Amino acid sequence: AHGAKVHSVAWSCCGRRLASGSFDKTASVFLLEKDRLVKENNYRGHGDSVDQLCWHPSNPDLFVTASGDKTIRIWDVRTTKCIATVNTKGENINICWSPDGQTIAVGNKDDVVTFIDAKTHRSKAEEQFKFEVNEISWNNDNNMFFLTNGNGCINILRQLKPIQSINAHPSNCICIKFDPMGKYFATGSADALVSLWDVDELVCVRCFSRLDWPVRTLSFSHDGKMLASASEDHFIDIAEVETGEKLWEVQCESPTFTVAWHPKRPLLAFACDDKDGKYDSSREAGTVKLFGLP
Repeated sequence: AHGAKVHSVAWSCCGRRLASGSFDKTASVFLLEKDRLVKENNYRGHGDSVDQLCWHPSNPDLFVTASGDKTIRIWDVRTTKCIATVNTKGENINICWSPDGQTIAVGNKDDVVTFIDAKTHRSKAEEQFKFEVNEISWNNDNNMFFLTNGNGCINILRQLKPIQSINAHPSNCICIKFDPMGKYFATGSADALVSLWDVDELVCVRCFSRLDWPVRTLSFSHDGKMLASASEDHFIDIAEVETGEKLWEVQCESPTFTVAWHPKRPLLAFACDDKDGKYDSSREAGTVKLFGLP
């Protein structure tokens, strides 16, 4: 897929396309055919690593990339050109699109989160936080904004005003994902635990503890029944959400940076670290993988 390691993979809302963002400063888009991914296009323009990307929640043609070059770019798959470049104040590391499609939030290395109007491409607001901001996400109802932080907390904002802070983990809280059914969200931490939270009650329902390394990435399956989590462990854990039991583990030969379940099928896309010359590093660099094909 790329000439260097892949930081982020994400499916379009319809599931026809998978996008990947890489350290090689580009994004790629693949079409999902019956039994394979076929590369459709490579998107160039960023001057630094593409650290995270996401698709528009309901328009299957638009996706947005966050880069260390202090910009975000919006792309339309019907053309290879970038349809908008938005300058931001710092090196961007995380990005999400609101469920109503109207706002893009982007977080940078200086713990500033900027909220950008998806139509006018202008900044609506920005918030400087006094703690390390890791991953950001709206809830499915679009009325609250969540962020995970370096002190192990989940901070919840409504209209940019803090309404609650939950002590979720004893160490750095890294990633957060909401389940498509709207029942739970999950967080992954440097303590190697994944915790599952009830959205309405904001209480922890259960923990998943099969990984030994900091949890970098999470994804719920389309029906909310499975949760994939990954770390520097050489496997991806696939758990049954309601029981916490292990359903499967996907073997990997190196740490996993990003996992994403398909929005309609039990198909998991993922990307692992490059193998630093220990194996045939040239072949493995920048690879996107699919698990669960029939």
